[in-house]
Amino acid sequence: MGTVTKFLSTEGPATNPPPDGIFAAPSPPELPSPLPPLTQNCPLLPPSSLPLPTSPPSRHHSHHRPTARSLPPRRLLGSSRPRAMASVAATSTLAPALAARRRRARPGASPLPLPPRRAAVVRCSLDSNVSDMGVNAPKGLFPPEPEHYRGPKLKVAIIGAGLAGMSTAVELLDQGHEVDLYESRPFIGGKVGSFVDRQGNHIEMGLHVFFGCYSNLFRLMKKVGADNNLLVKEHTHTFVNKGGTIGELDFRFPVGAPLHGIQAFLRTNQLKVYDKARNAVALALSPVVRALVDPDGALQQVRDLDDVSFSDWFMSKGGTRESITRMWDPVAYALGFIDCDNISARCMLTIFTLFATKTEASLLRMLKGSPDVYLSGPIKKYITDRGGRFHLRWGCREVLYEKSPDGETYVKGLLLTKATSREIIKADAYVAACDVPGIKRLLPPEWREWEMFDNIYKLDGVPVVTVQLRYNGWVTELQDLEKSRQLEKAVGLDNLLYTADADFSCFSDLALSSPADYYIEGQGSLIQAVLTPGDPYMPLPNEEIISKVQKQVVELFPSARGLEVTWSSVVKIGQSLYREAPGNDPFRPDQKTPVKNFFLSGSYTKQDYIDSMEGATLSGRRTAAYICGAGEQLLALRKKLVIDDSEKALGNVQVLQTS
Repeated sequence: MGTVTKFLSTEGPATNPPPDGIFAAPSPPELPSPLPPLTQNCPLLPPSSLPLPTSPPSRHHSHHRPTARSLPPRRLLGSSRPRAMASVAATSTLAPALAARRRRARPGASPLPLPPRRAAVVRCSLDSNVSDMGVNAPKGLFPPEPEHYRGPKLKVAIIGAGLAGMSTAVELLDQGHEVDLYESRPFIGGKVGSFVDRQGNHIEMGLHVFFGCYSNLFRLMKKVGADNNLLVKEHTHTFVNKGGTIGELDFRFPVGAPLHGIQAFLRTNQLKVYDKARNAVALALSPVVRALVDPDGALQQVRDLDDVSFSDWFMSKGGTRESITRMWDPVAYALGFIDCDNISARCMLTIFTLFATKTEASLLRMLKGSPDVYLSGPIKKYITDRGGRFHLRWGCREVLYEKSPDGETYVKGLLLTKATSREIIKADAYVAACDVPGIKRLLPPEWREWEMFDNIYKLDGVPVVTVQLRYNGWVTELQDLEKSRQLEKAVGLDNLLYTADADFSCFSDLALSSPADYYIEGQGSLIQAVLTPGDPYMPLPNEEIISKVQKQVVELFPSARGLEVTWSSVVKIGQSLYREAPGNDPFRPDQKTPVKNFFLSGSYTKQDYIDSMEGATLSGRRTAAYICGAGEQLLALRKKLVIDDSEKALGNVQVLQTS
């Protein structure tokens, strides 16, 4: 096996790139560049001569694919998902067909027959099939558009070029401010970053999936011209069980929320009848029901459940341990990298309320290709086109601050380093757009006298390991063994996949789900799996991790026996998402701090969504709003600091003259 392994960790050897915005170690070797040019259109699969189907594409795709380097001319298709509301009586007409194909997914049983293949169309636009978070949704999840800023133009320095930092930058540039972003890594994107190794392989920090309720992120992507860079998947959540049996939450239904979700949970073959009944009772007794008529009141109820684990809450309402093990644990691991016994009920119920009230919230999208090309790339271009500047490999060593005689603390500058170079930069406002371990290292210890800053040290990140395995065949092809061995057509399951029977809770074949950069002509599946919890795997050598994951892949897909791993990568992150354990939400800091010209941004900061890409984007909007709201005060502080510096300089001159 020709294997290439990568190790990227926040707590690893000195050659590893540190977390967002914090200089923690020497920079890694130069990475190849430039990246391929951005494309804004959407590929049509299969050829455009096929008629538009009347239902969403099958999750089990079989089609010819071009190489990642020579994609054909692209077209944009509108939604093919039925939009008309149908009578509730449609449930009875669907029941026989649905029941016939939803046999119990028991370990050891024969693989379930998959539905007939249909013409496959990739849908990309964000103009349809997205949740309208401006209507019947909690106000905190999607703020109104900001008013035009009429205050003084400010110079803003942002530490960290992850999604939160870039979201902040976009909002500030739109309001006419001057923005510089400083990133210690040689690439941007933070936890959503990716880079190309010396062999041309795209290495990711994790598996990135876009829920239909990611309204702030979708707004950002539309603004920067990346709205056609997402591929809509079939509206099902697929569970792969040991032995190749498939369970589903099938949200496809002529009637929208909440009926589409009710029928999905009642008809799922991932749970036994008793577990489904108890599951329904628990959800009926949750804030999900109130969310249908009072979204803000329901969200407050959800917040109030932060101090209890999802398992404790769920079982207190009648849910079963089997439901947690077979369905909810994989979902919890995918959301927060911890299981239901350790994740806050607030985290899980936030998602459930959106799924119940917004038809498209559970509809998944994935990027066409790598995040650096199709997400971070367009955002970077938007920022630089408007005068924003990126400074890569510059890490912040120290926040320089002073305390005035009246007790007010303010930042005077940032000490930055790049290799052997050192520089102090000054701005009107400073934004720390870091992850949890990064902000802990950045904050001056003296600032812990403020409860807000001290609470940050009560948060910690969750370790996660992301593994990529390239095969010489198609791992997720369950119907036809012969087709799984050929390399002329990409075949298999094209979606995010969950499992309760492996150490990786969610995974996907990126050669199918994100083909632009991950499908390679003459090669097979690229399985990307997220190992959660990552703690047991962090000390293991990469070769042992690859061996363990490969063994578990074969247990899920017995038809993959005999396929060889031709390339692999391992990415270890010592602390990724903050641990959304019961009782931790009050420790999340606001974006506005007690230091007048110092602000925070990041998915761990206070916002009504969970730690995620959407949460990072929302935090950036909130940070920018705080800065714009303080424009006049920041201008006054700038003038005061100029006077102070002048007086100090004059005093130094006088001292020199008298001496």
